Amino acid sequence: MKTGVLLINLGTPDSPAPKDVKRYLIEFLTDGRVIDLPWLQRQVLVRGFIVPRRYKISAKAYKEIWTCEGGPLLMHGKRLKIALQKELGEVFEVELAMRYQNPSIEVGLNSLIQKGVSKVIILPLFPHYASATTGSVQQKVMEILSKRQIIPKVTFIDQYCDHPGLIDAFCASAKAHTISDYDHVLFSFHGLPERQLTKVDCNKHCLKSATCCEKIAANNKNCYAAQCYATANAIAKNLQLSKENYTISFQSRLGKEPWLQPYTAQTIIDFAKNKKEKILVFCPSFVCDCLETLYEINVEYTEDFKKAGGKQLTLVDGLNDSLTWVQGLRKIIHEA
Repeated sequence: MKTGVLLINLGTPDSPAPKDVKRYLIEFLTDGRVIDLPWLQRQVLVRGFIVPRRYKISAKAYKEIWTCEGGPLLMHGKRLKIALQKELGEVFEVELAMRYQNPSIEVGLNSLIQKGVSKVIILPLFPHYASATTGSVQQKVMEILSKRQIIPKVTFIDQYCDHPGLIDAFCASAKAHTISDYDHVLFSFHGLPERQLTKVDCNKHCLKSATCCEKIAANNKNCYAAQCYATANAIAKNLQLSKENYTISFQSRLGKEPWLQPYTAQTIIDFAKNKKEKILVFCPSFVCDCLETLYEINVEYTEDFKKAGGKQLTLVDGLNDSLTWVQGLRKIIHEA
């Protein structure tokens, strides 16, 4: 019997047209795990304030990075699916889905089940567990499967933040750059509101000290920030970077409430002011290049860095469908 693998990424609009971006943002931001406010308050905030103010700006950004194969996230996802299918062989069936918009999780699950798989492995393309990402994926999968008369065996891979397959793939991607040519290395992860970390903290450990996330232990193994630190520290160790030569920060803040800090936007300004003029940036939250890497880092942050006096902000490519990453995913899947 075959095993199904459903690769799931966050999502992308069907096109960079404002109407499609608006539809995507509404679906994404009204998810109760993304903006964890009461239903009515969330709907008013998203539909009445956030999306009307953001969708046209986001549409312009998507247009800047759009390809002839669609959005970069979908393009890289399709290529990864093909490469992973080849790597895993005929005993596996691989499908790609997006948590929001298309191709949907329901379509992906139905395709695998129709192909007669005896087991489905759910593999979110998020190395770090967060309720807003992996948790949302797991909830959606269970909602869909709960409607079926026969539910297949399902395995959820919830995180792989320090798996050698992930770390080796990012280090391989870094080989395109001579690290000694840079003044500093920055690991920029997607941010989260601080309250979302404390909500899942059963041990009253989260954000109690400035260093509580720097090492994973039994009391913070489910902490998103601790998993991010684990990834960055593992890559740095592999690349033989000393502590003083790299910094960990968090990007993509939405709203004014406190998110994980330090913020990438401020960190790069501080670099420029301190004469760190050439910065190499890893974005390990994003295994496939997307709006947050190709536009937020490559365009917006690069412009801000240069305005502050910096000279070069260089992004290390995402893992996308690289051979090392495909081989790493094979190992992650076989261990599931």
